[in-house]
Formats: sequence, C-alpha cells, structure tokens
Amino acid sequence: MRLLILPALIVFSLLGCQVNTTPQSNADTIDRTATSKTIAEQDLQTLIDKSWTLTLAHSPELAASLGDVEAASKLTDLSPHALAQKNQQTLEILDTLSKLNRKDLSKESIINVNMLQAQLQNDVDLYHFNDHYLPITAESGFHAYIASIAKSRFSRMEDYQQYMAKLTLMPRYFAQQTYWLKQGMAKGITPARVTLNGFEDSISAFIVEPEQSGYFAPFTQYPDHFSATEKAALTRQGLALVSHTVLPLYQQFYDFMTQQYIPNARIDIAASTLPDGVEFYQNRVNYYTTVNLSAEQVHQLGLQEVARIRTEMDAIIKQVNFNGSFADFLHFLRNDPQFYPKTAKELLKEAAFIAKKADAMLPKYFGKLPRTPYGIEPVPAEIAPKYTTGRYSGSNRDDEPGYYWVNTYALDKRPLYELEALTLHEAVPGHHLQISLNKELADLPNFRRYSYISAFGEGWGLYSEYLGLEAGFYQDPYSNFGRLTYEMWRAARLVVDTGMHAKGWTRKQAIDFMASNTALSMHNVTTEIDRYISWPGQALSYKIGELTIKRLRAKAESALGADFDIRAFHDAVLENGSIPMSVLEQMIDQFIVQQQALIKVNNQI
Repeated sequence: MRLLILPALIVFSLLGCQVNTTPQSNADTIDRTATSKTIAEQDLQTLIDKSWTLTLAHSPELAASLGDVEAASKLTDLSPHALAQKNQQTLEILDTLSKLNRKDLSKESIINVNMLQAQLQNDVDLYHFNDHYLPITAESGFHAYIASIAKSRFSRMEDYQQYMAKLTLMPRYFAQQTYWLKQGMAKGITPARVTLNGFEDSISAFIVEPEQSGYFAPFTQYPDHFSATEKAALTRQGLALVSHTVLPLYQQFYDFMTQQYIPNARIDIAASTLPDGVEFYQNRVNYYTTVNLSAEQVHQLGLQEVARIRTEMDAIIKQVNFNGSFADFLHFLRNDPQFYPKTAKELLKEAAFIAKKADAMLPKYFGKLPRTPYGIEPVPAEIAPKYTTGRYSGSNRDDEPGYYWVNTYALDKRPLYELEALTLHEAVPGHHLQISLNKELADLPNFRRYSYISAFGEGWGLYSEYLGLEAGFYQDPYSNFGRLTYEMWRAARLVVDTGMHAKGWTRKQAIDFMASNTALSMHNVTTEIDRYISWPGQALSYKIGELTIKRLRAKAESALGADFDIRAFHDAVLENGSIPMSVLEQMIDQFIVQQQALIKVNNQI
C-alpha cells in the first residue's frame, strides 16, 4: 500500500503550497490515474510471480515439465518443516494481496486477483484442516501416483540419471507420507475404514519381481544411440535400485496399511464427524461448487433434479415398451449380456469409434479448437479395480497428447449404453477440449493456465454430455437412457454427498438411493459412494457447474433471440480458461452486451 501513496508525496514535496492554490489540469489528473493503475498492476504481477515461484518450488514435477532441469531430479518435500514453511509464505502473499488497491486494476486483473486469492486461500484451508494427513482415497493414493515417474520420456542419458535420482529419493517420500498417515491415525483423520476394503490390492500390484516392475521398464529399452556399455551400466544400476530401494518400500507400505492403518481407520463415514468437520465440509462445498450454497440447499436442489430426470427416464422405458417397473428395467440393463463388451479390445474400439464421431461434431459447435490431440488408453491395471469407469489424463508438455482413460476391469460392469455420454464427457467436447484450450491460453498467467476449477471443468463435462443430444448422438433409446442415468448420477451426487456428510445418512442409504435412481452397475455404485465418502464435496461440482452453464446459455439465447450463435457462446465460455461460476456469469453478461452491440452495427449496415 505504501507504493500507492509514494507518488503523491513526491508531488506534494516538489510543488509545496502550489498544490493548494493552483488548479490541477486534466492532464495531471490523467497522469496520476495512469501512474496509480500502473503501480497497482505491477504490484499484482509481483504477487503473481511470487506465488508461482512458490508453487514451482514445492511442485518439482510441474517445474520439470516446464523446463526446470534441476527439478527433474527431485520429488516433492513433504516434511513438516517444508509444509509449514509453504503455508506461512502463502499466508504472507494472501495478506499482501488483500491490501491491494483493486479499484486501480483492469477487469482482467481483477479476475486474476480474485482467482489467485481463492487458490491461495484453498491451500491455507487444506493445511488448516490437515488434508496432508490423507494422501490416499478410496480409489488410490500416493503410492500409485508416484509410479508415473517411470512413464517419462527417456531419450538422453540425463533422463536416466534424473530418473535414478528420483528413485533414490523414494524412501524419503514414502517415509514422509507414512508419517502423515500416522499423524492422521492419532487424531482420527483417516478415510472411513469401509472405503479401504481391498485397498491393499492397489499396493500388492506393485510387489512383483524386479524385472516385471513398471519402475524397471525404462531399463528394458534404450535409444539406439546408447552404446552397449552404457546400456549395461544403466540396466545394472536400475535393477539394483528397483530391487533394493523401490520394491521394499511397497512391501513395507503394504504391511503398514494391512497391519496398522486399515484396522485402525475410523468407523464413521461423515466428514462432519472429523475434527472441525462441519466447518470443513461446508468449506469443501463452497470450494468445489464456487457458489454460496449451504449443504441443505444443495441437497434440496439434488432432490428436485432427481425428480425431473426420473420423469424423462420413465418416458424412455415407455418408448421401448418394457413391461415392468423402473427397478425391473434397471435390473434388465444391469444383467442383459447384449449391453456389455466381451473383451477389453471391444470396449476400447467402441470408445474410439464414438470419440471420432465426437471429433467430427466440433466445427459445428466451436469456433476455436485445441491443437493438442488425444489418445485412448485403458485405466492402469494396478488401480483399475477400485477406479471410476473413465477419466481424462492430460499432460503439461506441449509435445505430448492427452489421454481418455477407459476402465477395462470387470467388463460385465461396463455397459456400452453409457459409453457415448462417458466419451463426450472425458474426451471431446468435454475435458480434453476444455483443458487443452485452457493450457493454450498463452496470455493467461501460469497459475490459471495450469489450474483446474472443478465446478467449471466438471460442469463443462456434464454439459458436453447434454450437447451430444443436440449433435445427434443417443439415437438408440438405450444410449439416451444411459445419458440420462449419467445425468441422474450427477444429480444423485448432490443428494448422497450432502446426505452422508451433513445429514447423517449411512453408506447403505447412499448406495440404495444411487442404485434405485440410476442404471449404474452395483459395482460402479459402490465404488462411487466410497469415492464420495473419501473425497467430500468434489462430487457436487458436476451438477452445480452444468446447471450454471445451462442457465447462462438460456440467458444468452433469450437476450439474443434468432441472432444467438452457439459457436460464439461456447467460445465465450471457454476463452478465459477455468474460472469460478460467479466469474463466468460476469463474462457471459459481457458477451451478451458485446453481441447486442455487434448485431446493432450489422443491422445499420
């Protein structure tokens, strides 16, 4: 704040009493205003740079992907000192940010300052609520995610040296994560025990012979320009590291989880029963939805959406002349072999076919498309048993594609009638298109280019499923029912997430509600409910975000009438990257005004 005052003090000391006796010219006023705006913008940029430097310092993987050679040999330091220091530095930036003179900032800078403040506040909130005590969820954990270091690009000797340096740091990394798990045990901050049933399988999948380990894979094939001597030396070193450093860590972690942690995990499923749990859950509701709704308001909205979607589902059951109740129809969908792939290859091929159809629809609905392509891969086998049905996996590198992951585990639980909706959500026009465009917004500060706001991203994904209806997908009534059951799935999330975490629902109540209202297989229902238990609030973002985008589209259509351009609207939604729903509303309001002005000009020509 002192920097904003300094120019006025300098002017006063130079002009003396003339300030009080000489009228100030318009030019002087303009100069002062311009100087003030410039200083405010500079102050904001300094804080943005300081925050990004802090992010990179504590995220070596991100730093390495952006070209930091030194970071490529590091793993994140999760020691108590490192986390406390990061939290303190974050608080200092937040404090300075709160004192920034926002009236002197441009509209774009105001978006930046609000989003930076929200990001930093979330970091502080997570530290306050001891989120670092929970490096695992019902789906997976740090032990599986760290394995991605073996899937880096290996084309130079330096790549292997950096990889081996990270392998040598893994004992520290596992020790730090286990330390936080033990702290959580002591304070009652653990996942609910029921969600950890079978969790040990995600660890045992890594306990294999050294030569069969994914960590050893980089040492089984080398670039052609490596000499035989270099290959032999690297193979020897790699085998020793995997055998004596990496694999013992997984055995130790397996023993700790099965003998100590899982048997002593908490019985309660509700986030509200954690220390400061009621405050924590409402904090997560606000963070993941980016709107100001109470848990009870979200719950009631969910019940309304469930009732609306159920009416549409009943209409399809009538359309296909099914003789039976809603429950009977769900049983039919879950058990008739005609709806399920017989092989993993069949499932992947069908997903690829749908994805190419989706690619072809894009020019009709979007003016701007991303340059980054995407591929299709199965969910990694080591995490597939407890993993969701599909997911998008992006890359921070501009020379690598994104991937649409399809879960090929338990094929009799992967209905084909849901595959169109899943593909539109995870690939295009859903996550791949939105996330890739976000990363290609070179003018955005990095903290926005590489961030993900769940309400925006997941809301867009669910809206993309709906957009497929307009684009001619879901010609089969069963696939349209699959779309509706996916929408029902997201609406039911509003009910069961708040039900379990804020209203005292049991896990069985949540499973029964989800099973009786969606066509998800019972396997998927169970894994989803366990996901919501171990990830409070995140599941709310989908439906809240989608409803907001639909409402804003209706607003634009009403205001622009026959001149409404769907391509221009979608480009306007995506042009600022991942933003909170409140900011999106402001941007669409501006879009409407700009379009109205353009229409007026065109009509005058």
